[in-house]
Amino acid sequence: MSTTGATSDPLAALGALPGVAESVESVRKAVDRAYGHRIMRRRSNEITSEAALRGARGSAALSGSDWALEEVRRRTDFSGDDGARTVGAALRLTAEAGQLLSIWRQSPLRVLARLHLVAAAGSDPWVGRPRQDGEPVDEPLVELPLPDAAEVSGRLEGLSGLIIAGGSAPALVTAAVVHGELLALRPFASRNGLVARAAQRIVLVGSGLDPKAICPAEVGHAELGRAAYLAALDGYVSGTPEGMAAWIAHCGKAVELGARESTAVCEALQRGAA
Repeated sequence: MSTTGATSDPLAALGALPGVAESVESVRKAVDRAYGHRIMRRRSNEITSEAALRGARGSAALSGSDWALEEVRRRTDFSGDDGARTVGAALRLTAEAGQLLSIWRQSPLRVLARLHLVAAAGSDPWVGRPRQDGEPVDEPLVELPLPDAAEVSGRLEGLSGLIIAGGSAPALVTAAVVHGELLALRPFASRNGLVARAAQRIVLVGSGLDPKAICPAEVGHAELGRAAYLAALDGYVSGTPEGMAAWIAHCGKAVELGARESTAVCEALQRGAA
């Protein structure tokens, strides 16, 4: 992660980059519109459940398992091929993320380890811990240079310190940095993309921006497409102000699309009740 200028709150410094304030405001308006829908007043649990399902489907699609929503809804066995296991991992992570909100601000590294344990669902020695030198990484859709174990450890500690310290950065900025940093580092031997998107969800919910988890950014990322996702990630990894701002804006647009998705679900429920 690169920031501009010397500051004790580098995430807040990112919030001051050109265009970021506009993205933050646009996201806030989109989220407020979703929460303001009349259906939310009496059926918010249904919206949350549907958003979780759609978010998991979107995250799995970005990791190469682009299943139809109804197939995800219908299936009960995700132990078959790798595509099925990816969808199953995304569903487990979405369910687990809500249980880890209280731990995140005190021990983000513990939460990340738990997320990987849930995603990998195995007993291999590399499950639930950052990779060591020489260990391969199974993340074929992200082809960026792979940082070594020492860099991974240092940057994870730095990210953890920023989260624990808190600060004045908008939730969108913090979520985008957590997401981008985990994709850039790929700290685990597998399932890093799924873990990164689950961590982004935890930030957005835990910050109070999306407390009921009805605005699944994963849906928006999938809708924007894998090519745009990876191009925006290149901007984050570049560390330039323009690249960082573009990544934050991309994440913001994804949240907006997630909010739009749930608004459409609200509209459908309202029509059904009419």
